[in-house]
Amino acid sequence: MSYIGNQPTSVAFLTDQFSGTGSQTAYTLSAAPANTASILVAVSGVLQDPTTYSTSGLTLTFSSAPPSGTGNISVRYLGIPASNITTTAYRTVTDFTATAGQTTFTPPSYTAGFINVYRNGARLGAADYTATNGTTVVLATGATSGDLVTTESFYVSSVLNAIPATSGAVTSAYLLDGSVTQAKLSTNVSGNGPAFGAYAGSTTLMISGAYTKVLFDTEVYDTNSNFASSRFTPTVAGYYQVNSTVTIQSTGSFYVLTSLYKNGSSFAEGGLASGNASAYNRASVSALVYANGSTDYFEIYCAQNSGSSINTLNVQASTYFNGSLVRSA
Repeated sequence: MSYIGNQPTSVAFLTDQFSGTGSQTAYTLSAAPANTASILVAVSGVLQDPTTYSTSGLTLTFSSAPPSGTGNISVRYLGIPASNITTTAYRTVTDFTATAGQTTFTPPSYTAGFINVYRNGARLGAADYTATNGTTVVLATGATSGDLVTTESFYVSSVLNAIPATSGAVTSAYLLDGSVTQAKLSTNVSGNGPAFGAYAGSTTLMISGAYTKVLFDTEVYDTNSNFASSRFTPTVAGYYQVNSTVTIQSTGSFYVLTSLYKNGSSFAEGGLASGNASAYNRASVSALVYANGSTDYFEIYCAQNSGSSINTLNVQASTYFNGSLVRSA
């Protein structure tokens, strides 16, 4: 036979064939279908309604034993589901019992071109019916009363927008803002963890010979709302780099100690033994410290032994407190 264009090609579906015994109801399939709608079962050439059989793994079970016959049971697979993936039904089968002269039947919605129509088990040709609007099937010739008219519509899917399994296929353009949270990041990635910065907009009176909590009343940034009342309480567990410098408004030869307190106790200190003639003396502290993400908190205390009370300097560049997550727990 001659063809215009390429010669038509066909691909065979996986098919199992069994011989009925008249009493056997269960048969072992070569592959596990997703459900009864994923296979076409014919007995002695007659397509069976999915309600007359069931599947469980590799087992096909008929509600009534098929008759005896050599190779008279055919099972054609419409698709083999991938493992560990939720599948969608491949087809929808609907039966109608016709009235005398009935031509119009209303199956569930379908995609034109992806529907078969059977009359009393025999598949109708394209000229025998019209199915173009997605809602009705119209026979060219009216049915006889009691005829079984079956429609078989197929699920249509597309993978045109699937992301290829190649390096660099996923870019930030495909990510929803905020969808990558700290909890979803890999180990050793700090990502968008808490960070804060504050400074002393007001002075704190430092009593000689005692540690005094330093007031940091002006926030510069606080990304996770974890800084309040001069205290940093991070709500993400991990390791934090914390820094502070405290400057006091005095000169003379005495010690100034700035201490990072964790949960009310000194964790790390930085000191200065001053004997210069500058207007200010300062001490800094810096430490990498772990926080459990719930109850751990950090504050800054300062001590000096000048013999009199001295105020801190309320300038952003001189008396400040900041920190950020550098490694998740």
